[in-house]
Amino acid sequence: MAAVTAAASSRFGPAHLLPRSRRKGRAPAPTACGAVGRGRRLRCEFVAGGGNGALSGEDDPRLIDRQKALDAAMNDINSSFGKGSVTRLGSAGGAFVETFPSGCLTLDFALGGGLPKGRVVEVYGPESSGKTTLALHAIAEVQKLGGNAMLVDAEHAFDPAYSKALGVDIENLIVCQPDNGEMALEIADRMCRSGAIDLICIDSVSALTPRAEIEGEIGMQQMGLQARLMSQALRKMSGNASKASCTLMFLNQIRYKIGVFYGNPEVTSGGIALKFFASVRLEIRPIGKIKSAKGDEDVGVKVRVRVQKSKVSRPYKQAEFEIIFGEGVSKLGCVLDCAELMEVVAKKGSWYSYKEMRIRCNHAVRAMIPEGARHMSLLAFGRSSLTEEEQVDDE
Repeated sequence: MAAVTAAASSRFGPAHLLPRSRRKGRAPAPTACGAVGRGRRLRCEFVAGGGNGALSGEDDPRLIDRQKALDAAMNDINSSFGKGSVTRLGSAGGAFVETFPSGCLTLDFALGGGLPKGRVVEVYGPESSGKTTLALHAIAEVQKLGGNAMLVDAEHAFDPAYSKALGVDIENLIVCQPDNGEMALEIADRMCRSGAIDLICIDSVSALTPRAEIEGEIGMQQMGLQARLMSQALRKMSGNASKASCTLMFLNQIRYKIGVFYGNPEVTSGGIALKFFASVRLEIRPIGKIKSAKGDEDVGVKVRVRVQKSKVSRPYKQAEFEIIFGEGVSKLGCVLDCAELMEVVAKKGSWYSYKEMRIRCNHAVRAMIPEGARHMSLLAFGRSSLTEEEQVDDE
């Protein structure tokens, strides 16, 4: 008995301060909630079967009172902050995120349908990897759907001829070549708040030079100006983009950390705010060259895009496609690659097989395929089937 009292004393305090039941070594009785009581029972409102049982259903007066209180709180908030400040998701009509084509069918496959509307998208990678080409294809797709697009050319390197070759309507494309980073982001935010722009591409984050850096001397140490600029801008622009259903596409460059011997030394410029605000982050890298029919010159590059982050689909998927110099993304190549992924056709080496048909298909052969066949291929393996395939996998 003394051992029991000593154990209780060491655990719960001095023995003379313990309840009489514990002094004698008796175990305390559990309450209705399963907790150890100190001479009193804890009241648990949602324990089934007790006097204070669980809410029984729609006719329960407590449930009716709670619902009235909830409706009153929502009405009060909407009257104070504006209609739609708080709402039930079922009545909002925005339970699903809409997408639009990226201009690359294999990338749409990896993204689960395309680029999301009203979200922030970051595309980063090394030089000459296809970042601007991918952005121009997205602009062309938005214009084909009847939307408006804007390009913030902070690098002052826009090529109208190349953009037109990729399908961009340069006559209706809105272009801004800002003097500094504050000007670029302020213009983009105002255009976004207008509600008339569907896509804004900023090329690039690394070229968004803060005004203080431009006014200062070259070589002057000014720490964190660009990161602070991006953090302040994204706090405003992300919400405005969601309300206006405007996609913000930021192109970014990579830098290398100094003194890193283990791990990946690469880091994107502009701080880490963009990593958090972005709903989709795409890493694009070249993985090989495309040779001509004779094999004496390079006519394109093969790239791989990895979905490093996605809040709207499954991340870490990859897409590989070809970029032909002067033409952009190879549409037919994307169709064949998606047909292979969906097991419509089988590929062995450079040979494609469909039922009883076999054809050796390289870039030279693809160039000879009539335009009508390309449209039929796009119709056969279009984005709708890719989206359905993605939904089946999720189920």
